[in-house]
Amino acid sequence: MRRTLFDADHDAFRETARAFVDRTIRPNYDRFVEQRHIDRDVWLEAGRQGLLGLEVPEQYGGGGAGDYRFNAVLGEELCKVSAGVASCLGIHADVVAPYLVDLCTEEQKQRWLPRFCTGELTTGIAMTEPSGGSDLAALRSTAVRAGSDWVLNGAKTFITNGHSADLIVVAARTSPEKKAKGITLFAVETGMEGFHRGRKLDKVGQPESDTAELFFEDVRLPAANVIGEVDRGFIHLMERLPQERLGGAISNLAHARQVLLETIEYTKERKAFGQSIGSFQHNKFTLAELVTKVDVTQAFLDQCTLAHTRRELTAVDAAKAKFWSADVQNEVIDACVQLYGGYGYMTEYRVARAWMDARVTKIWAGSNEIMKELIGRDLGL
Repeated sequence: MRRTLFDADHDAFRETARAFVDRTIRPNYDRFVEQRHIDRDVWLEAGRQGLLGLEVPEQYGGGGAGDYRFNAVLGEELCKVSAGVASCLGIHADVVAPYLVDLCTEEQKQRWLPRFCTGELTTGIAMTEPSGGSDLAALRSTAVRAGSDWVLNGAKTFITNGHSADLIVVAARTSPEKKAKGITLFAVETGMEGFHRGRKLDKVGQPESDTAELFFEDVRLPAANVIGEVDRGFIHLMERLPQERLGGAISNLAHARQVLLETIEYTKERKAFGQSIGSFQHNKFTLAELVTKVDVTQAFLDQCTLAHTRRELTAVDAAKAKFWSADVQNEVIDACVQLYGGYGYMTEYRVARAWMDARVTKIWAGSNEIMKELIGRDLGL
């Protein structure tokens, strides 16, 4: 089905994003996987191409697009080649950007955003803790006032860009008695005394995306590193999580669609019993079902994207998009592995790597079970 979400400007931007991927990501993908991180040159080139500051006003060096559909285009193109690179750049440009643009003071914006847009300053966001998982209201990291400063203690885990980011947005408890209403966001910068990065985590998939543990031992933060309002961090997070979940959903489906298209071509070429394996009725029906499920999901995600562009996307619809797309992604790619047969289990084949890369999407940005809980509460259950 022809998509009507994008116009000529988005199509032109897609060519820019695609050229960046073909020139910078595709030829270096195997090396990124082996070294378990992407080069800083990737960030700088993305900055030169205007891919990192889509949501940042022009006065700070960004594109000032004011149209989330450009973010969607970038996420789709990145996922066609590397889910891990899409994760790294997406956390920076799609997830962290709104915190810096919406919540920072003018001084903070002048200090961080120009380098954020060029790729000289890379970012991450640290919510998840070793003991808390998806329960953001139960954070154990604390920040205590010390004169006009704050002293941060705690630990975070599963942090994308955690090993390399220059600035991390960290959620910490500042008023324990207020529970969820006592959380504040802080900017922790590389080189701050007491800020330590743990091991680079050895993940099942997306090895090219650096993911790390972070430790904060009496990190002294000036008041100028508070992001947003004190004790309103949980609200700030809840207001911006729908965009994170929509961005993830867009990437999930783009990843699945690309693998599915490659699998269809494979089933046309691979022969068994004297004919292409795609011509066997079972395989033909399987592919017909998968293509239909992807197209139907795409229609819903396009409507969610349009709603978000108009600032109308609800947290519940974002939760639906996140969990459904992750389920579809994993179902589609698992079926593609089966169609490849034994070759689908070999990591030299993209379909096997995609299968491993996809599994995390049912866990991160709030597990699928949490998404269903949000949807169920909205039903009054």
